[in-house]
Amino acid sequence: MTVDIEKSLVSIVMPLYNAEPFLAETINSIIAQTYKNWELIIVDDCSTDSSLTTARRHAKRDSRIRVYSNAHNMGAAKSRNAGLKCVKGDYLAFMDADDVWVPEKLEHQLAYMKSFGLGMCFTSYETIESDGSHRNYVHVPKSITYDGFLKNTITCSHTIAFDLSMVSIKMLVCPDYGNDFDFPEDMVVWLQVLKNGIAAGGLDEVLAKNRKHRGSRSSNKLHAVARTWNAYRKIERINPFYATYCLFWQLTHAVLKRI
Repeated sequence: MTVDIEKSLVSIVMPLYNAEPFLAETINSIIAQTYKNWELIIVDDCSTDSSLTTARRHAKRDSRIRVYSNAHNMGAAKSRNAGLKCVKGDYLAFMDADDVWVPEKLEHQLAYMKSFGLGMCFTSYETIESDGSHRNYVHVPKSITYDGFLKNTITCSHTIAFDLSMVSIKMLVCPDYGNDFDFPEDMVVWLQVLKNGIAAGGLDEVLAKNRKHRGSRSSNKLHAVARTWNAYRKIERINPFYATYCLFWQLTHAVLKRI
């Protein structure tokens, strides 16, 4: 599969906060992409380690990388929203500062999206430990709907890409509920897209690596469950019986993903 690299610019938005042990590997995995027509928008959220220095060093070496800094710490969702304001591309991908892409990720994913007319596409991925060693593979279904996603958040944010001719930037902005409650920002945004009838397809090819470590938000399982419940009840306004049903399947699929 090949994509005309001269025609489609891919904007990559990366929120950054204290990811120094992994950041260079993450950025280098983007630089190593076989698809070369991209821009990387890094939004540093007042990191207290040397993450910002590392990001700026890479930006000096590669003009496709732009680095912005928040005036104060805002969190990953608001940092991602800030990055969306700087997007110039035809396609949009998200990247977390501790994850990794394989070199063919963008090339294969964009070709797949163009072949099937997809507004949203997610890929299979490998789960890795903090040191990069293999944990397991997660394979994705060929397609997913809003109801299906409620029961199985099969994606990771860094595996997803959007065709901005079909999915508006506004649709990808995470809603702001202040400090009233915590919720899984990525999940809520993907549900926004799916509720708008966007065709979401899964490419069952392992094109990314999702790193698990103590600093990742998903490492606290009880907190993750509480956040998902908030998404069901307080944002999606799902009745408690159906929310319980969906949560049961979310937890079941979460266990299956570890096998």
